[in-house]
Parts: sequence; structure tokens; C-alpha cells
Amino acid sequence: MTGRIKVALVGIGNCFSGLIQGIEYYRQNPSQEVIGIIHDKLAGYGIHDIDFVCGFDVGENKVGQPLNEAIYAYPNMVDWIPKDTMPKTEAKVYQSPLLDGVGIWVENRVKPVETKLTDAELAENAKKILKETGAEILVSYLPVGSDKVTEFWAQICLDTNTAFVNCIPSFIASDETWAKKFQEKNIPCIGDDIKGQVGATIVHRTLAKLCNDRGTKIEKTYQINVGGNTDFLNMKEQDRLVSKKISKTESVQSQLDERLDDDQIYVGPSDFIPFLGNTKLMFMRIEGRQWANIPYNMEVRLDVDDKANSAGIVIDAVRLAKIALDRGIGGPIKSASAYLMKHPIEQTSDVQARQDCEQFVANE
Repeated sequence: MTGRIKVALVGIGNCFSGLIQGIEYYRQNPSQEVIGIIHDKLAGYGIHDIDFVCGFDVGENKVGQPLNEAIYAYPNMVDWIPKDTMPKTEAKVYQSPLLDGVGIWVENRVKPVETKLTDAELAENAKKILKETGAEILVSYLPVGSDKVTEFWAQICLDTNTAFVNCIPSFIASDETWAKKFQEKNIPCIGDDIKGQVGATIVHRTLAKLCNDRGTKIEKTYQINVGGNTDFLNMKEQDRLVSKKISKTESVQSQLDERLDDDQIYVGPSDFIPFLGNTKLMFMRIEGRQWANIPYNMEVRLDVDDKANSAGIVIDAVRLAKIALDRGIGGPIKSASAYLMKHPIEQTSDVQARQDCEQFVANE
């Protein structure tokens, strides 16, 4: 069963701007090979089968705007496609509740729209909009630390029978209570906390597993990340990073036969450097011992566009959620979550996760 995939978006920031502009890039350049995804087609669905039917945000310069305008609004900085060549759309951005969605470091960049509506009223509006637009899947790319807002939208999905793709480390698909709710209502969810195509954590966990599988003893490791967009500015607020550090750390620990002590591993965002923009720099080190207790170490420096690194993963997550909907499969989609997300409900190796994912697509 194939057709259009109707998607609603929450948090119209740089990530979604890169996602939407990337799809348009391939539309405008049909001779270009589509890279950064599992396959061009998944159960018949391609990247151009996705319709973004509505969005939700809190910024006064985004709420009420057409989606094609909102993705360029400050503080977004993705400009892969000139704004005047981006096709116009009837899809609009509507108001999301504020709750814990704006941290103290980004308050001077994101001005929330003034409202007299209660969260309950915003919830009823959201349900109505999802129904009117025919949205089947809701993708959340809220700022890190938006736990209450994430739970708000997870509940909206449960109330409207909408599949949920959670790209941030506020635990829904990997939380037993929330996972059970989605399972009981037979609604697919994929999460939590997206892995980049070639991102910091996927590189770190792959090299850690390599060292582990080759029989070395890893003794300590760190991963330090810096960047210059609002994502990194938001993460200067340490209180918002609890789940982020858990997600990234467990993603690496899960690949080791023997867990490292907490004081021998550090994996997490480290600082905001404005002039880096959407560039993310990762510095990683692994120290360990080989045969005859001879020490070794490795260091890696990764330089990537943070938004290009995640957009193709979201494209796959959306299509896998749609496949689950078509087949009447609900609850956490374990294979998709293990392959695409840092903190799935069940961790596996990336090789195994990809095999499981492709078996899911093949309906095996």
C-alpha cells in the first residue's frame, strides 16, 4: 500500500528547515543521487511522497506563517535553497504550548507568541488541526530539555491515533509507561533521540564496538561536542541536559561487553561557539589496552553540518512509521528505533539493527 504520507511537525527550527529544504533540493536537482537514507524507496515510499501538512511552534515570527516562510525565520540559519525558490504551501504553523520549551539561554532569540489560551485549549486546537489536515504522523524536533512539551504532544498523538516520531532525548518510545500506552492503542512510535547519519554518537559507538569486538580492553573514553546554532545555545543550560547525557552515554555503553565506570566515560554537549553556525565539531578519544597490557589510544575530530546529518534519518523514520501504520503495527517500532535513535527501548548493534529494519520493511 503506497500513497502520500501526511506529516505534522513540532518545533520549526533548523532541523526541519534542513529536512524540507533538502527534499526541495532533490526535487530541483532530479539528476542528483539521493544520499543519506537507507534506500531510495522503502516499501514503495520515496522522499517525495511526504506532505508536510502543518507545523507547531511558539515563536511569534513563525506562528501563523506558511510553513515555507517559517522555516527561514530567525533564528533558523539553513539556506540551502533560496527562499524565493521554495514552493509556497498552504500548510501553516500553529501555536504549541510553551511549557518548558524555551530555555533561559535562548529567550533572547525566541520570542514566544503572546496568548490567553490555556494548555487545554491549545490541546483541543491541536487535535482539531491534526484531524482537519489529515496528519498521520507527528515528528517532534523540540529543543533538548522540553520534557513537558514532549509529553504534551505524545498525549495528543494518543488522543488522535497519530504515529509519533520523537527526535529528542525526552523519553517516550523508550519509557515503559509511555511505550505501553502506544502499544495498548496500537499506535506506532519511533524514538528516542535521533542518531545523525555520520554523527558524533554513531561514530563513537561504532569505534567503541570495533575496539570491544577486536578484544581490546577500553579503559576510558570521552566525546566532546561544540556548535553554533540554537541547539547548542539551548544546551548551555545544564539542567536541560540530564536525559541528553543519559541517551548519548548509554548509546556508547550499550556496545561494550563490560560497562565503563561512570567516571571513566564522558559523552555530551560541551559548549556554544556562535561563529560555527550549523557546523558541529566532535572530539573523541578512546584509551585502552591490547595484548600484553600494551596501551593504545585513538582520537577523532569530526566536522559535520548538524542539520544535514539528521535530516535523512528523519526521512527514514517517517517512512518506517508509515509502513507500521499501513500494517496496523503499534507501540515502539523496535527495529527502526534501534537503527535510527540513540535511546531505543532495546539497544542492539547497528549492523543488527539495520538487518532488523530491512526485515521489517520486507515484512519478514
